[in-house]
Amino acid sequence: MILSFARIDVPLALAFWKVGRFLSPLNKAFGAAIILSLESAVILVLILVRLVRGHISRFAGTLAIACAASICAYGINSNVLKLLFGVPSPVEVMHGARHTFNFWMGSGDSSFPSGHMVLAGAFAGVFMRLYRASIWPLSALLLLAAGLLIVGDWHFLSDVIAGTFLSVSAGLLAGEWRAVHSDLQP
Repeated sequence: MILSFARIDVPLALAFWKVGRFLSPLNKAFGAAIILSLESAVILVLILVRLVRGHISRFAGTLAIACAASICAYGINSNVLKLLFGVPSPVEVMHGARHTFNFWMGSGDSSFPSGHMVLAGAFAGVFMRLYRASIWPLSALLLLAAGLLIVGDWHFLSDVIAGTFLSVSAGLLAGEWRAVHSDLQP
């Protein structure tokens, strides 16, 4: 990741600079607010189903944990990590900002780590831990998402790597918690 930050990020962003504007409509469709709202709605529906029926399926429980892990990881990323690192976005760098860490000078709009990868990675990590058959398909989807984030000039390669590592780790941890908790129930 250090090599990516120092040597690959800016040249890669320059290579895709003109392509990114064609992908910009995707930002509205897959913005963090939309994804967080959908995950919250899923959790709410599953809570209501649990209250009415008295139980939910194993898959539904996993879905709820995955959505909650994704929301929590995104909150930590946006309110702690982005503020801590303060890395400007590719668009800001292309308009003259230095591609560097500005410790404790960031905002929720800072680039590092990628919030979109945090949302997707934490969600996927839960399913990867609890449904082993999902590892390859979800890995392929995460790779596709990472590629789109880079090609669309929303993030640098290092942003995507850091966001993926942190979030999949958080998702695996949440999935492990679910697995242990499920084993303890009678």
